[in-house]
Amino acid sequence: GLVFNWIKAMGGLPAMAGHNAAKAALLYDFLEGSGFFSSPVARDCRSLMNVPFKLKNEALDAAFLKGAEARGMVQLKGHRSVGGMRASIYNAMPLAGVAALVAYMTEFEAEHG
Repeated sequence: GLVFNWIKAMGGLPAMAGHNAAKAALLYDFLEGSGFFSSPVARDCRSLMNVPFKLKNEALDAAFLKGAEARGMVQLKGHRSVGGMRASIYNAMPLAGVAALVAYMTEFEAEHG
């Protein structure tokens, strides 16, 4: 009941759908515009909740994860069948959290790209 009440307080399902679409668009748009990061998933198959992505240079994966963890961003290591990274941006993840990830990715790309 707590999740139901929270969704209702957030504006209901239509508001949550818009919120989740905005978060996913922010991250996917960044990935599409990056020459350093990429999405291994076809556009018509992409999830609004789990966004896998890869660095062009896999040798930088560990450094990326270490920097993310230092910024409080954890559990970004990708699924073993896909590799790379995976951002889980479920309902409770605020847009500001995704914006912080994109800001870190931009910074990392500038330093290592």
